[in-house]
Parts: sequence; structure tokens; C-alpha cells
Amino acid sequence: MSVKLFDIDIVISSIPKLLQYLPKSLYITFVSMIAGLFLGLIFAIVRMKKIPVLSQIIAVAISFIRGTPMIVQLYLTYNGIPLLLKYINLQYGTEYNINDVPAMLFVLITFSFNEAAYNSETIRAALMSVNKGQIEAAESLGMTYFQVLKRVIVPEALVVAIPPLGNALISLLKGTSLAFVAGVIEMTAQGKIISSSTFRFFEVYLALAIIYWVLTIIIEQILKLLEKKFSISDVHTDVQKRKWTSLFNRDREVDR
Repeated sequence: MSVKLFDIDIVISSIPKLLQYLPKSLYITFVSMIAGLFLGLIFAIVRMKKIPVLSQIIAVAISFIRGTPMIVQLYLTYNGIPLLLKYINLQYGTEYNINDVPAMLFVLITFSFNEAAYNSETIRAALMSVNKGQIEAAESLGMTYFQVLKRVIVPEALVVAIPPLGNALISLLKGTSLAFVAGVIEMTAQGKIISSSTFRFFEVYLALAIIYWVLTIIIEQILKLLEKKFSISDVHTDVQKRKWTSLFNRDREVDR
């Protein structure tokens, strides 16, 4: 009896089994991306404001994260957090149980800070691309820095930042395949398990590749819609300025 070199039925049957772990992959992706955007914005503002000491610390941290592989960072987190807990237990007499730390926490911490390091540079470049004249116009209306940031800088910077941030999101989704290093079973880890039991490695990984490919196409289409939505034409500059004025006056009325 001859053995099929390639079995399309295994590819088809593997897809539903792999999709059972899609929610976990998406959870890692979006939680890490949101945390990475928030931290990245903070890092970018600190570096733009050149806050003493803190700016230098963040610059070194970003350099380290960008200069080391993700898998190495996962190993450092996976082994470093238990060491830190042991030190705290010895130093302060606490009894933190290292085994109680969920594997997902190691993954989320690593992915979030990795995204923050890359996103901070993207966000910083986007913030610096905002026309200074528009910032000065908003400040002349009496807006505080955070009001200017919220009303002017961030909306304008989004137009520049969405494409590279979208690419970062796609890379992050594909990077979730490394989560198995910390013991988290997501789609790629499940693919390893299925292929090891069936010995049909090519078919299972082809099914996995198709899933990632389709997800990437969906994200790309969503990003195109977002780019179109946040695109701001220079023709609407005067309208935008009047909007800032009304918003600022409304904020002042609320403050009163």
C-alpha cells in the first residue's frame, strides 16, 4: 500500500483544530499591541521632552530590546521573573509561589515591552511630523500641552503612524508563534502537537500558514479603512482650527 506524499484532506481537517486556538493568539496580539501603544506613547513623549535620567534609561531599554531577538527576551522574562520573586521572598520574608505565575503573563510582558520599544520610535517620528504651525495655533488659543496632544498632535500623527503600526501589528500576530517558549499553547504550538502525532508535518504547517495568511489579509483591509478614515486634507485646516476653538471653549465652560 502506497503512502500519499501529500494529503489535502489532512490540510482541510487540521484547520478547524488549529482555529480552536485562534482566540488565544488574537488575545496575545491585541493585548500586547494595546499595551505596547500606551507604553510606546509614554516612551516617545519622555524622549521628546528629554526628561533627565528617565529619557536615558528608556533610550537604553529601547536599544536593548531592539537589539535582541524576541525569543531571547522570552527566555529572559520566563527565567528572570521567578528569580526576582525568589529574591523578594528571601529579602522580605514573603512567600510568593513561583508556580502560581501564569505562563501567559511572561508572554504578555515580553510582547508588550517589545512592541513598546518599536512603537515608541514610530510614534515619536509621527508626533514630530505634525506641523508646528498647527501646534502654535492651538497653543495661542490657550490650550494646555495635554489638550494640544489630544486635540491636535495625536489625530494628525495617526495619519503618519497607522501604516507602520499596522505592519507592527501583523508582525506581532505572526510573532505569537513564539509563545510556546513560555509554555503557552496557541495555534503554532497546537500545530506542533498535531504534526507530531500524525507525522504529516507539511500538511499541518500548510494549514497553519493559510490561517495566518488569511488573518493578515483581513488586518490589511482593516488598516486601509483606518487610513482612509483618519486621512486629513490640508483643505480642512481652517475647519479643524475652528473645531479646536469650539472644543477648547467647551472645555473651559466645563472647567468653570
